[in-house]
Amino acid sequence: MRLKANTLRAGLISAVLTMAFSMTAAHAETELVLSSWLPPKHPLVENAIKPWAAEVEQATEGRVKIRVLAKPLGAPPAHFDMAKDGVADITYGLHSFTNDDRFLRSRVGQFSFLGNDAVTVSRAYWEVYTGDLDAASEHKGTKLLSVFAHGPGMIHNNKIKIEKPEDFKGLKLRTPGGYIADLMQDVGVTTQFMGPGEVYEKLSRGVIDGVTFPMEALQAFKLSDHLSYTMAVPGGIYNTSWFLVMNEAKWNSLSDADRAAIEIISGPAFAERAGKVWDEADAGGADLLASSKIELHSANAAVMDAIKASAAKYEAAWAAQVSAQGLDGKAALEKMRQISGVTY
Repeated sequence: MRLKANTLRAGLISAVLTMAFSMTAAHAETELVLSSWLPPKHPLVENAIKPWAAEVEQATEGRVKIRVLAKPLGAPPAHFDMAKDGVADITYGLHSFTNDDRFLRSRVGQFSFLGNDAVTVSRAYWEVYTGDLDAASEHKGTKLLSVFAHGPGMIHNNKIKIEKPEDFKGLKLRTPGGYIADLMQDVGVTTQFMGPGEVYEKLSRGVIDGVTFPMEALQAFKLSDHLSYTMAVPGGIYNTSWFLVMNEAKWNSLSDADRAAIEIISGPAFAERAGKVWDEADAGGADLLASSKIELHSANAAVMDAIKASAAKYEAAWAAQVSAQGLDGKAALEKMRQISGVTY
């Protein structure tokens, strides 16, 4: 009788412990580390990345917390691989920072004439890249949380007002790599790649003559004192394609409910959030430009013709590469412009 009582007591204790463990596990907190390489006060960090991180904690009822680092765990170009390899749990960055062709199809979000505001381009980019061009397969090893774009890219320089194609020749411009680097080299520019944080020093010292950036960069990186001319192009002379990714194993370790909650506030919702941040920052950059010595002008017909000729060449070459992968790059790019309503 005593043996049966002890057995029953042991069973009850085991059941209580199992229940307690299950309840603890259900409410266990997971802290994810997000490596951030932009300045901590950059609009994208302050108004998109950090609010999204806070929403993740709220959406998962505190089970998933994201710690946004004040300093990055590596150089900006390393950030995709840092997420893939588990150096950081979550990262963001530009596809064009990666030198190989693993993100070939992401260039649909980098070409000229894509849109006049970041929200529109980001919405179109999410739809086309993730839908028509199977973006997930280009981000193996990670969970693709979102993709987005900034506002229309411009050329800012301190040497010459670009009024004819020949004016490009000899200019030393910082570019973010990818399509815009190819395009600029094609029209005669000497391009240099560097992280955004290096631009102020190189520009102020005369190492470069200017930059390809959206309007927001004038304010975000304090460049207005070292520039004289800004040239705008309808739909942007280029754009940049951005990713927000999580290490795949870390993503899979989360519960189904938490993954579902995070997906609701990521994807197209984050693309739109980031787009709004860029547009607001561009407006601030435009205000700064208006009060500065910088002369804003639009590309004239001769310059536009030169840009269009080079752009068409790179678009066709890219579409052929994408076609070799069994996808229709030309149709995808046309869809991007149809969604954003750009005519040029």
